[in-house]
Amino acid sequence: MRIRIFRATSLAEAMAQVRDELGLDALILSTANQGGLVEVTAALEPEDEPEPLELRGSRMLPERPVFDTPEPVAALARHNLPPALLAALLSAAHTTTLEVGCSRLFRFGRLPLDADGPPLLLAGPPGAGKTLTVAKLATRLVMDGHRPLVITADEQRAGAIEQLAAFTRLLGLTLIAAGRPEMLGRALSRREPRSPVLVDAPGLDLFDPAQNDLLTSLVAVSGARMAVVLPTGIDPLEAADIAAAHADRGAELLVATRVGRHGRLGGLLAAAHGADLALTEAGTSADVSDGLITFTPAVLAAQLSQPLPARDVPPRRPADVAAPAPLAVPPTGRGTLALHIAAQAGGARLPLWKTNP
Repeated sequence: MRIRIFRATSLAEAMAQVRDELGLDALILSTANQGGLVEVTAALEPEDEPEPLELRGSRMLPERPVFDTPEPVAALARHNLPPALLAALLSAAHTTTLEVGCSRLFRFGRLPLDADGPPLLLAGPPGAGKTLTVAKLATRLVMDGHRPLVITADEQRAGAIEQLAAFTRLLGLTLIAAGRPEMLGRALSRREPRSPVLVDAPGLDLFDPAQNDLLTSLVAVSGARMAVVLPTGIDPLEAADIAAAHADRGAELLVATRVGRHGRLGGLLAAAHGADLALTEAGTSADVSDGLITFTPAVLAAQLSQPLPARDVPPRRPADVAAPAPLAVPPTGRGTLALHIAAQAGGARLPLWKTNP
């Protein structure tokens, strides 16, 4: 096996060196940053040795799905993926397709929102987007004709109950606050037949023994399936640690939030791959009726291969020219409820929720 180390100022340049010297069958073993340079270690099996240049034009070589330009390589590199995952995805993109590579490296699943199924408990670090995700899922269920039981166990964050209560009020639902395991058990006893259950867990640091025990008790009392909620842009090592800690408590699903057009997915994928969590849904906007998409290998591959964002700075508006006022367009159709919720969510005067005794 030929093993070579290539160094360049960018990953795209290093990958071009690999292709030029070892050909398209080279395996990427690792990538690293060394002294301000990108270092790529590649290998080639003896039977895969490239033909001499004078022989390559003597016959037609079979076409293979490869990156023809360095832009897709750079698009993958910008996601801050762990080196092993980046190498695996690059290898898949060279030999098959990026979508096939995603299907092989990650598990995909669906959130358990069945009417008579176990409760779904959304857990994760503070500020990950759990409460908004619960509001989106509750809105989806109401629009599909269900009346979910919505419970918040987050009595620690200031305004957490009021925020979720504003959404549930506009959906015609009653929010139950149950911050302790015994309260959660009593709240679940009020569950009506054919009613899905959504539980908004507090943002916990599972490396703190007391908070770890609280999440363990909430899951044990409720019998819930747990989904970890993580935002894009999170550090890959931190995300992997958080996911592993939740997986030890029984988590098996992952919900991504703040997945914009140019969001960096390295942390999310490090968490999913390291803790063997199934990718389920991705939050793409604050729209509660249409702000979640289902994660599939095709969706993930498309997100990973988005072109780099433009860095052009828009021209500055002269100080004496006022910005035009936005047009007021009356909401219509399916988005009406979501727009109404978004407009009213911050203006609750008398929040409608119950504290479970």
